[in-house]
Amino acid sequence: MLPVIRALDAIALWSGRLTAWLIVPLIFALTYEVIARYFFDAPTIWAYDLTFMLYGAHYMLGAAFTLLLKGHIRTDSLYGQWSPRVQGLVDAAGYLVLFFPAMLALLYLSWEFFVRSWDQAERVVSSPWMPIIYPLKGVLFLAVLLLVLQGISEFLKSIWAARHGAWP
Repeated sequence: MLPVIRALDAIALWSGRLTAWLIVPLIFALTYEVIARYFFDAPTIWAYDLTFMLYGAHYMLGAAFTLLLKGHIRTDSLYGQWSPRVQGLVDAAGYLVLFFPAMLALLYLSWEFFVRSWDQAERVVSSPWMPIIYPLKGVLFLAVLLLVLQGISEFLKSIWAARHGAWP
């Protein structure tokens, strides 16, 4: 069980570190737009679209990494006082009942969302630049897939804690 946990955690860690680099082109695009707009009175037509796509990808792809680091919201008023066995049981039940059904439905729907967008060569019609949007919709599917994989790791950690009385 531990080798599977380590492998899945490595995927989330790798994807999180890679995703962090999306902030660099985002900053460059925003900086370029501000300089072009306010210093040269020459606003761009592409900067807004590019920044919302980069930020959207950055936000979505960081979800699995955030789950790995226990960064998502948790109510610890009772949970923190429980033994690791009870915490593991509660977490495992939560993953089975709440997390996996929702994430698997979202995984299916995001795939359909991406495929439909790809087939139509969908573009952002509210922009004069009209960039293609299906890569961002593909990122949504990839983000949910990474989140499901990290959820499997967290579920296995919960099972480990319930069985052994300690977190791996």
